[in-house]
Amino acid sequence: MERKDNIQDSNEPKQPRQRVRITTARPSYGERPQYGERPQYGRPQRPQYGERPQRSERPQYGERPQYGRPQRPQYGERPQYGRPQRPQYGQGQRPQYGEHAGYGRPQYGKPSYGKPQGRPQHKQAYDPQAKYSMKKRIEYNESHIDPNAPIRLNKFLANAGVCSRREADDFIHAGVVTVNGEIVTELGTKIMRSDVVMFHDQPVTLEKKVYVLLNKPKDYVTTSDDPQQRKTVMDLVKNACPERIYPVGRLDRNTTGVLLLTNDGDMAAKLTHPRFLKKKVYHVVLDKNVTLHDMQQIADGLELEDGPIKVDAVEYAHQTDKKQVGIEIHSGKNRIVRRIFESLGYRVIKLDRVQFCGLTKKNLRRGDWRFLTEKEVDMLRMGAFE
Repeated sequence: MERKDNIQDSNEPKQPRQRVRITTARPSYGERPQYGERPQYGRPQRPQYGERPQRSERPQYGERPQYGRPQRPQYGERPQYGRPQRPQYGQGQRPQYGEHAGYGRPQYGKPSYGKPQGRPQHKQAYDPQAKYSMKKRIEYNESHIDPNAPIRLNKFLANAGVCSRREADDFIHAGVVTVNGEIVTELGTKIMRSDVVMFHDQPVTLEKKVYVLLNKPKDYVTTSDDPQQRKTVMDLVKNACPERIYPVGRLDRNTTGVLLLTNDGDMAAKLTHPRFLKKKVYHVVLDKNVTLHDMQQIADGLELEDGPIKVDAVEYAHQTDKKQVGIEIHSGKNRIVRRIFESLGYRVIKLDRVQFCGLTKKNLRRGDWRFLTEKEVDMLRMGAFE
């Protein structure tokens, strides 16, 4: 019976379950302050507008306290931290370069690791006596000279650097030369190298041979003394040696290149006399292109006002520039190269002698000089350079 009741009760419509909301009263922390009345937690209350101190009451720049830092000094009163105070302009003499305080940096003269002490010095002046210098004086071998062979008195004086042979003849004729205490006035007198020769009561001794090679620049006259006071090649080699040297042959004032100077009269005569025909090579720059016809004429020979002239070789010195010509010649006539081209209507702009008797200007700057090597002198004596 109870089961049925339960069935019947189950058939009855169910009533919705009502939820019961339990609320608890929220505690109040007091009345919330209005805007502008909020307390400042841990900070001082900010003054309202109008209560802020005026600008005139604010501390001026420079009077503001420095929080945790020392007050900054004014310009010119700044302390020098670890550095010596720099003197003001006009309060003392300015220290020279290298004497300044280094402000914490090492000074010149203080020891350094693995480096030489002191301020680096400039290179010393050029030393002509250096071991590998091209200007180092060379003592040439003179074993080819027979000490027992007689020598002409004028040649002896010329080789001693007193004067030239022509001037020596004038001095001998004037009676200012003595040999072994006796006055000699006869020209052509021969003496021995061991004889005592006096010139103006001064003893005369033979000088050692010197051979100097110069790369001559422009505007220098090839002479020992110029009456017009122009620059001479002797000005370029005046410090080369104490002996009296003179140029072998001549180069025009505007001609540059190889020039030999020596006090060896025998060699100078051998190199310049037309009978020996020493080879010379020139580099010529002209005012216009040289035609093949004119090149052939020069090679075949030309007739000049002082006679016929023929060169040994002539060719273009540049692959594309026909104004540059190289010419090889043995003749020693005056201005012979310039006159060859001028006879064909050309004007020489530049003339440079690049070789003389086998000597070249290699590694020799314009206006500079060097001593000949022993090998070069031996080759000249043997006549190997033709």
